[in-house]
Parts: sequence; C-alpha cells; structure tokens
Amino acid sequence: MHAATAQLIRDYYEAFNAGDMDRFLSLLSDDIVHDINQGQREEGREAFAAFMTRMNRCYREQLQELVIFSSGDGRRAAAEFVVEGEYLASDEGLPPARGQRYRLPAGAFFEVSQGKVTRVTNYYNLQDWIAQVS
Repeated sequence: MHAATAQLIRDYYEAFNAGDMDRFLSLLSDDIVHDINQGQREEGREAFAAFMTRMNRCYREQLQELVIFSSGDGRRAAAEFVVEGEYLASDEGLPPARGQRYRLPAGAFFEVSQGKVTRVTNYYNLQDWIAQVS
C-alpha cells in the first residue's frame, strides 16, 4: 500500500461525503479522465465539475464502508464502498425521482500522478439501482 496515494483517495471520498466540491475538484488533475459507469469517457476538470453539478442536483449520496487499495508505486488505486443515497430529481433517461432511497455496492479505479487523481473509473450495477428506485 502506498500511503500518499491511499490518503489522496481517502481525501477524495471525505470531500465528496462533506459536499466540499472545491476541495473535491482540487484533488483532480486539470486533464482528469472520467469513465462514467456504463457511459462515456469525459476529459478535463471542467467536464467533471459539470458532471458533479448534475449529480448533486439529482442525488444526495454518502459513501460508506470505504476500503482503499493502492499499488506499491502509488500510480494506481482502487476503492470499494457502499453508496447510501436518495434520488432527489429525475435524471435524464432514468426512472422519475420521488425521493427514493437506495443502497448500492460500488467501486472505483484510479490513476494518480504528482499527487493528483488523473483518472477515475466508477462501477456499480445500474440495473440494481433502477430496481431499487422503480
């Protein structure tokens, strides 16, 4: 386990859970690559910020039971966690929101360089989420 990389990922999730988007986005490289679960790849901190604005409008989430793994050289990391959430506003192409609550296992893979996250790839079971909110 690479201590600095593990702390970076821990800080990333602590900022997310605190709703501190300035701190959260500051942990990303300018050219961050974001692989959206079952979606497209987006590049750049501005695109990531726009994604988070939509997510924060539609969902209220806390990530629990966080386990972090990192490579010995600190260039890659992974995290496993449980998403505890509430569906606040309907998201395009998904079922209508009515304040439904959900609990969903998820994970993410990271690349890290010079103390910043340069790639994040998120995974969760979209069909499980749809079943929970339908």
